[in-house]
Amino acid sequence: MANSKLLLGLLLLSLLVEMNIIEQPWIQGVEAIDCAAKCNYRCSKSSRPRLCIRACNTCCQRCHCVPSGTSGNKDECPCYANMKTHGGRPKCP
Repeated sequence: MANSKLLLGLLLLSLLVEMNIIEQPWIQGVEAIDCAAKCNYRCSKSSRPRLCIRACNTCCQRCHCVPSGTSGNKDECPCYANMKTHGGRPKCP
């Protein structure tokens, strides 16, 4: 009986979230940025600009930020700085 009440409660909660009756703060705090423009600038001095832009755009879409400047400043965006490739190397330029 307790399991069915718990299941019913979870279903009701998920329905309320889907219908946007309960606000989702993890979504509201994200502001849209122009990843293409920021990555084009970030990779403007790269020796391999196409590879840099592709990686930067992936990181920007996942993290919703790109550090300022053409290199460094990764402390401005911890998600961007901590993303790794499958080989364990930094993914984001």
